[in-house]
Amino acid sequence: MAAHISSPNEPFPRPDHVAQATTSHRQGNFVISSRKLPISKSGPIDAMEASLGIPVPEMIFGDNLVAVRHEPSGWGIEFNAYDALDLVDKTDKNMLQVAYAKDWSASREQTSAGIKEVVKPFDWSYSTTYKGTIRSTPPPYSASASASAPSSTSATAPSEDEGKEKDEATKKLEFKPTDKPIPIELLKRRDPILFFDEVMLYESELDDNGISVLSAKFRVHEHRMLLLTRLFMRLDNVVARIRDTRVYVDFDAQEVTREYTAKELGFEDVKRKLLMTGLAPDAITIAMRDANKIADVLPTVEQTLESISLKS
Repeated sequence: MAAHISSPNEPFPRPDHVAQATTSHRQGNFVISSRKLPISKSGPIDAMEASLGIPVPEMIFGDNLVAVRHEPSGWGIEFNAYDALDLVDKTDKNMLQVAYAKDWSASREQTSAGIKEVVKPFDWSYSTTYKGTIRSTPPPYSASASASAPSSTSATAPSEDEGKEKDEATKKLEFKPTDKPIPIELLKRRDPILFFDEVMLYESELDDNGISVLSAKFRVHEHRMLLLTRLFMRLDNVVARIRDTRVYVDFDAQEVTREYTAKELGFEDVKRKLLMTGLAPDAITIAMRDANKIADVLPTVEQTLESISLKS
């Protein structure tokens, strides 16, 4: 019988659960992986909140991830819920106000034995600026040096030249600004899809004041792939936000391009723009829940474009 998580207090998924939930596909020198597990249980949630210092969203998929790894160089990029939430503002600097802010604040307070404990201020809209987590483990700098390296019991400190080689290798595995855009026209071609997945990372209904959801999806073709991680946040009667991170991989050139785009507009302005597209009032209410429709009318407030060449 297949093993499964049954206790709400089970601390963490066993390694075999994680392995069973992970699917990988190799394309050229790259390995693309996705993992989908059930919503996190109370044990992992408590540990995550203690580490992050903020409450996590109601629906948190702490074990889910999407990862792209270039095997020859050891370079990789992945998207996971913990690292995304770690980039949520943990001060009151970017806190948003809702129509019932006072009632909302009261609901976030806990009263026990006459002692009131107020939750630490943070950006409770979970509007992360997350662009992915870089995993970089460069290969040995010299095969001959590695083969003749002394054992750990007699290891010596690296020489100055070795230190410089290590620094140069690390710098080669960093994104750098570029003006070469993601080739949208190539992605519009109806090439066969070899691997596709969509992974939820977290979702919050903002105490019935809207929605904040972070998810990732990707599709792999023979010569290229595109990964989109999107934060969609709508705070009713206040603001709508889209924060997209697109990762484009050219398998033949072994190049990776990362584009980050932030869009934002006031709630009523979004409704007016949707009305100008010809939508009926009832349809606008539905469209306000559709990230794709909202993304089309939101103005861009920030955009960066970076790339990295992994060809040796």
